[in-house]
Amino acid sequence: MLESHYHEGLIEAGCDEAGRGCLAGSVYAAAVIFPPDYVNADLNDSKQLTERRRNELREVIKRDAVAWAVGIVTPEEIDRINILNASFLAMHRALDQLDVRPEAVIVDGNRFKKYRDLPHATIVKGDGKYLSIAAASILAKTFRDDYMAELALKHPQYDWKSNKGYPTRKHREAIKSFGITPFHRKSYNLLGDGQLMLDFQTTTDNATQQP
Repeated sequence: MLESHYHEGLIEAGCDEAGRGCLAGSVYAAAVIFPPDYVNADLNDSKQLTERRRNELREVIKRDAVAWAVGIVTPEEIDRINILNASFLAMHRALDQLDVRPEAVIVDGNRFKKYRDLPHATIVKGDGKYLSIAAASILAKTFRDDYMAELALKHPQYDWKSNKGYPTRKHREAIKSFGITPFHRKSYNLLGDGQLMLDFQTTTDNATQQP
């Protein structure tokens, strides 16, 4: 059973992100506040769950949470401010959208940019230790997967339906063959050859990027 809270006696939001290591697509983050002493034996790190189970638990989280929200940072923003800062920004955007104001924040990982004047704690493997972080990992992952599945319909050659934008061999071979889309992160090593892949022409697709 995961822990219900880290900070004693405070309204606490758990945060996590999804998509940091992807070559394409926005980075997503979620923030979740549960009731005090919330209990749920089914919640765990999203990576330990099947896709079907994550989607089932997403509905449970949305039902049970005092407040929840998802923040998004686009590939253009990632290229401009780098992925670490983009991950922090996505979490801040999620926190900004909460209907209930948190009094403290806990975050998966070992780095975080302070949010307003709230106390925070970074917790390595926190998505396997605290319920709110586990829930945030599930929301970030499932909402991002839905987004990548939509993009895959417009750009099927990159196999985003399966790889969700991560650097699989098939994804990189498609970049070599077809070039990049407006959704690729141009600051990344897209070909995996130690060089930034900036020479390809962007594919001529008029799809509007999700903000």
